[in-house]
Amino acid sequence: MSEAPQPTAAAAKPSSTRVLPALILAMLAFSVVQTAVVPILPSLAKELNVTGSNITWLMTANLLSAAVLTPLLGRFGDLRGRKPMLLISLAGLVAGSALAVGTHSFTWLVVARVLQGAGGGVLPLAISIVRDELPREKVTGGVAAISASMGVGSGLGLVATGLLLEHWSYKSIFWMGLIFGLVAVALVALRVPKDPVVDKDGGADPLGAITLAGWLSALLIAVSQGNEWGWTATKTLGLFAVAAVVALVWIIIEVKVKHPLVDMKMMARPAVAFTNISGLLIGFGMYGSFMVISNFAQTPQKFTHYGFTATVLHAGVMLLPSAVGSMLAAPVGALLIGRRGPRLPLVLGGALGAVSMAYLALRHSAEGDIYLASAVFGLGVGLAYAAMPAYINGAVPAEQSGIANGMNAVLRTVGGAIGTAVMAAILTGDTIKGLPIPLPTLDAYKSAFWTAGVMCLIAGLVPFAIRRIKPALPTPAPASTPEPTKAGV
Repeated sequence: MSEAPQPTAAAAKPSSTRVLPALILAMLAFSVVQTAVVPILPSLAKELNVTGSNITWLMTANLLSAAVLTPLLGRFGDLRGRKPMLLISLAGLVAGSALAVGTHSFTWLVVARVLQGAGGGVLPLAISIVRDELPREKVTGGVAAISASMGVGSGLGLVATGLLLEHWSYKSIFWMGLIFGLVAVALVALRVPKDPVVDKDGGADPLGAITLAGWLSALLIAVSQGNEWGWTATKTLGLFAVAAVVALVWIIIEVKVKHPLVDMKMMARPAVAFTNISGLLIGFGMYGSFMVISNFAQTPQKFTHYGFTATVLHAGVMLLPSAVGSMLAAPVGALLIGRRGPRLPLVLGGALGAVSMAYLALRHSAEGDIYLASAVFGLGVGLAYAAMPAYINGAVPAEQSGIANGMNAVLRTVGGAIGTAVMAAILTGDTIKGLPIPLPTLDAYKSAFWTAGVMCLIAGLVPFAIRRIKPALPTPAPASTPEPTKAGV
């Protein structure tokens, strides 16, 4: 497969060893910060004296902020330059981490998590910078490394949380995010050049931005709070209805305005649309499985006769192989994309995710089962994440790369929110009776593993609907039109 025509610059392309580490560290900083609080939500509820349902806003607020700001920052990167927007994205992450370090208020901690969500813009902006700045032969590997680092950072964040809590307070987790963020800002400022691709003919779309934020907010709040409020509660159903109506209004606006935030014709291209579906399903599987595996490992064995009575650190270590698998997947995915196109790694990614979850549904009595399944799952996620930007970049012009990859990142986030909500509903819907604390039955965990596996399997089948990638022309039409490119078959 060949990608859409790349922009050319008069100056020579910078070395990948100069630019790529800065972008990877920026991606790691955000993914570590996003997932680091997941294992400590129960202890944070006690520390901050809030209910278990309210403490979940620390995750909901971050997911919501990332979902709204990711496409906006990606689009502004297309319009005004990727490096300035990347620095703004990281500045939000740093500001949020600094606020979290300095406050003891739950309300301000929620605000801090909203600010940290600005780091979600790193993914589409970093992918666009790689596409702009690296030599053509390095682009596929660079994009794969950045995408796979999302899974690496998520796994490392869980381990780091447990390690820090063994010796310090929960504040140390936010100190980690602050330090990571500051180093990433310094490296991006020093090593990433000003990008040459700016969509000067584009324009702002404030109404599109407002309606996008509106339907995403309604959807994610409904999904995140559905277990607490009840899925048939008036508030939940009302928010789903609002999300549907506002999403329809958003689509109408984007079709009619001269300079849309999101080009619906671009989103409707098969390579983009079906890749986004896979992204949603893989996000469901990744976030959902991390939650289920962590809870399963920490289950007190004396009450249930399953689980491993693991500490937060021990549970994080059990998920560490997923980070290693994602790291190994980056070069493997780049190699497969270069030789066969993006279909094979995306199909393999979904298949490996399904196999690992099916394995856990059948075998889960030994810690080795968790380690093995975690490694295989991480390899699958890494391959899938490496393939998605390759599909999208091959179907959109460079000046739409930021918003196209941004929307893919949004759908991964939405999939993650849906996945954690569905998994929580499965686990809380079937509990062991007569215990001092409600704990899921083993059958509930098996159902959760099977559900994650089915979603990954569907994600691996979706790419077969993409027959070819229609080449994307840049906005100012060039003198010659590039030849059509085929997706890997």
